[in-house]
This record gives sequence, C-alpha cells and structure tokens, in this order.
Amino acid sequence: MSQAPESLTDLPTWRAESGAPAPRRVVRADDTLSADSAYRLACEGTGLLWQGDFHNARQLLQALMRRAERKPRKASKTAEAPPTPAQHFHLHRQALGQRARTLAMVLVPLNGDYTIPLRRAPDLRQACTEAWGPATGEACMVSLRELLGLVGAHEWRKKGLEIPALGDAPNNRIHPHYGVFSPVRGEYLDLVANTPLPNKTLAFDIGVGTGVLSALLAKRGVQRIVATDLDPRALTCARENLKRLQRIDKVELVQADLFPEGQAPLVVCNPPWVPARPSSPIEHAVYDEGSRMLRGFLSGLRAHLSPQGEGWLILSDLAEHLGLRSREELLGWIAEGGLTVLGRYDIRPRHGKAADASDPLHAARSQEITSLWRLGSAA
Repeated sequence: MSQAPESLTDLPTWRAESGAPAPRRVVRADDTLSADSAYRLACEGTGLLWQGDFHNARQLLQALMRRAERKPRKASKTAEAPPTPAQHFHLHRQALGQRARTLAMVLVPLNGDYTIPLRRAPDLRQACTEAWGPATGEACMVSLRELLGLVGAHEWRKKGLEIPALGDAPNNRIHPHYGVFSPVRGEYLDLVANTPLPNKTLAFDIGVGTGVLSALLAKRGVQRIVATDLDPRALTCARENLKRLQRIDKVELVQADLFPEGQAPLVVCNPPWVPARPSSPIEHAVYDEGSRMLRGFLSGLRAHLSPQGEGWLILSDLAEHLGLRSREELLGWIAEGGLTVLGRYDIRPRHGKAADASDPLHAARSQEITSLWRLGSAA
C-alpha cells in the first residue's frame, strides 16, 4: 500500500475565479500518484499540487471525471415519495457542485508571468491575460479545470459564434469573452429579430452581455441604443463586438445596475432564467437568486417607459416546469410593477438538451417554451 503524500506548508497564492476557498490541505502530486488515490484525496478536499508532466495532469483529471460520473448505487426501496421537480433540481445542482469541488482539487502552479513550470506545459499566457488581465509578477496555484476553462474561453473568443439573425457571414459573429455568457440559444434572438418594433428612435438594452441584442436592434434600424451592464467584462466584450460589427456608433454603453437614466419607447431585457443561487461569478448569467434581476426589471420598467412604450421581457418558462417559480408569481410581479401584458410571442427551444432523454432535467426541458413578453404601462 502506497504512503499518502505529505502535506505542503509553503504554498503559492491561491487563485480561483469561482471565489472558492483554497483547499485546507495541499499535497505534492506527480506521475507516480494513482488515479484511485488521487480521487480519494480529492473527495476528502485535499488539493493535489502537480509537479510532474502537464499532459499527465490532464489525463489524471480525465480519470477523476470518469470516477465522478459513475452512477451511485441504488438505494434500497422505501416508502418515501419521489422528489418534486424543485427538489430534483436542487439535488442535481448539489451533485454537480460536489463533482466540481472534487475535480477542482487538481492544481497546477503558475509563475508570475503566467508561464507554467511543468514539463510539456503549453503557453497559456494569452488565455490567462484575456481572463485575468496583465500578469502581476506573483506566482500562484490554480485549479487545472479552471485553467482549461480559460483555454476554452480563449478559443470561443478567437473563433466567435455565428448568429444568423445578424445577417450573412462573415459579419454575423459574436466573440464572447471569458466570464460573459455566450448567446448559444438562438431562439430568443429570433424572437427579438421578428417582433414588430414599436419605435425605432431609441431603445434600452438592459444587461448587454456580449452586445448581441444591441447589435440586433441596430441591424433592425433602431437609431440609438443605450446598453447597460454592471460587469466591466461584459461592457468590454460588448464594445469589442459592436466595433467589429460596425454598430458601435449607434450604441452607448453604460455601467449600471439595470436601467440608465431617462425613458425610452423600447426597453429590452433578457434576465437569467432560473431563480437559483449561482455557485460562481460566471453563473450569474444563468442563475438569478430570488429572481432579483427579473423583479428589479419589472418593478422599475414603468418609470423608464415613454408614453405608449413597450418593455420586452425575454424569458424561458423552464423555472415553472422545475417548480422554482409559478406563472402566477410572474403575472403578479408584472401587475405590481404597474404593467400590463400587450402580447406574447413563444418559441420552442432548438438546443440539444431539449431532446436529450439522458439529461437529468429532461422532463422539464422537453416542455420548455421561451417567450417575448410585450409589456406596457397599465392604465
């Protein structure tokens, strides 16, 4: 039986985009550590600071993924009722969180210039700089899984994502930055592309993200767009995309929580669709704890609508099928905001998970509808 690695005391600075705390215990790991031993240590919350070949570290991470994906043994049959959709969702999130914590225990060192002091390590300085900014000169250690996420984001940023609603190639690509939600769900873009515009003089884009909706509104002929976001990364990403698409002259970017000053005849918002707690900053584009952004938009919309103006709320009903929010709650928030529903356009999702029966949330996803709610001020 192999002896457990010794715990290290003199460690580089911990870096985690997710905000996760550093492992309480860190041991030295290299090519001699078996995958089973590594998995046991990782499950215990022990960080494995890699000292060997970089490619072997990636292979170890893949081995841990396979072990983490093993189906648990079925519990003995009891008289307990099956979980509700909401309970099933939260159990699924807990399982994903535990899996992420385990896989995050494979650590790699980074020098102060973002080079990796390991054999056969690739040059990831550009990916690190894009995500974290210029190197500070301070060595650190980072989860290998997070580091590989930076590489994936760098490739998306370089390649871009084709958005058919923006027109013909090559001037229809959006390049998402690290930490900014990628517009992979094309159906909500189709809703914005095809809904009749109430006015083309001015629009507010609340939560600009990559800038895709601002670009789409500009393509449709809106003369001026004021786009807001609280995240500096999103504002930088939107500015670069709008410049590339030659739409920046029509868009003013403002750092703000929800609304800019003034009123507009069209106010568009695509908030996070699922009211659950994000586990990392990156998840804020998907999960909106307590429906904070949704409720803030609905409660403040009327004050920012011009007379006869429209607010466009783009929202999936997935949360309703998961039992996390009811249609009655949504309609109640609309009424409380002094708003009325002028109309609604619906579309079925086209993404792969909607038809994937093996997805743990397939029952809810198979019923999902994305809607563009046209809202106006109540009389």
